[in-house]
Amino acid sequence: QRPEPPEYQMTAPTIAPAPGEYAPHYAGYVARVPAGDVLARLRRQISETGALLRPLDAAKARYRYAPGKWSVIEVLGHLCDAERVFTYRALRIGRGDETPMAGFDENVYVPAGEFERRSMADVLGEFEAVRAATAALLGGLPEAAWTRWGVANGQRVTVRALAHIIAGHELHHVDVLRTRYSVGGG
Repeated sequence: QRPEPPEYQMTAPTIAPAPGEYAPHYAGYVARVPAGDVLARLRRQISETGALLRPLDAAKARYRYAPGKWSVIEVLGHLCDAERVFTYRALRIGRGDETPMAGFDENVYVPAGEFERRSMADVLGEFEAVRAATAALLGGLPEAAWTRWGVANGQRVTVRALAHIIAGHELHHVDVLRTRYSVGGG
């Protein structure tokens, strides 16, 4: 049996979005995502983030590197909230819903989430469940859905870009956790 030509082996999850597929303020997140299969990257991040955060005790989970900054557990809660919003956008756009979607203010969401009243294991379990649901949704999309356009927070965006934004957003915050919070020996 002959293999398919290379152009047919390239699937939507392996193609990075072009700069015009997302708002300019997401460029840093998208740029963090290495070339390749974004779905595989999203799935790997479940175990990588778990390995980074699971060892933290309650005091380290509530550490803030400066006054007014989120604690480690609040950063993780923010990842959950933001991913749910981005994935909801991907669902609607992927299903062909062209209704514009509002933005959200993470600086309102995080305090309202009261993440510090929960254990790191609990919020980490939530992150893992959210990410698994994201990967399942994106993994089940038909090829054509990845290049569908929608409007979120007044900006045009594709599903493909949203998948990269989710992965890059997590990479950004893990980098902050390593460098500013010294999580994982950063």
